[in-house]
Amino acid sequence: MEKPLRVRKTPAAASRPYHSRMPVTDTEDRIRALLADRRARLEAAFASVDADPDSIVRLLRAVEATVRRGGTILTCGNGGSAAEALHFAEELIGRFRGDRPPIRSMCLNADPTALTCIANDYGFEAIFARQVEAMATELDALVIFSTSGRSPNLLAALEAARARGATTIGFLGGDGGDARASCDASVVVGGHDSAAIQEVHQFLMHACCEQFETDPGA
Repeated sequence: MEKPLRVRKTPAAASRPYHSRMPVTDTEDRIRALLADRRARLEAAFASVDADPDSIVRLLRAVEATVRRGGTILTCGNGGSAAEALHFAEELIGRFRGDRPPIRSMCLNADPTALTCIANDYGFEAIFARQVEAMATELDALVIFSTSGRSPNLLAALEAARARGATTIGFLGGDGGDARASCDASVVVGGHDSAAIQEVHQFLMHACCEQFETDPGA
């Protein structure tokens, strides 16, 4: 005799929309706790950068030197760091606060057709390196954003940039990973909290933009 089909029942709580299951009585306490935790993580991340202020100066000067010699700033990253790479490029091409001449910049993770073409034909590790090989010169700089410094596609891009004679610059996290040794200038935000690292990277990226708007001769 054929057994009747058993239909697995979904628990009532799980079937309701998530917003209807959120606790409401302790929301304020949770937000306060979240803010305190975020503040502590950011303070720790900034403290790691404060311990090596010379690295910030070297990074800012490397970006500035590229712009002054007429080079292009090429940027790239993965995930949230890809968004920061895109953010940096658009700030340079557009403006940060005040009016100034546009600064030549290109984000290598901005074009999905190039990314998917290269990944399909050469593998994901080549998505940035292939573009660097096509465009980078000794006048240019490759700026990578990475919370670990270990992403194979970023390491390949750095290798390609160095082979082309371009300056290599890193916004890095953790201990800097293998990328640190391949960068002419880098800032390493310590710790393992990717969100805090990216938040400090954004502050440093804005500091780069600021220098071109506080110096009319740039």
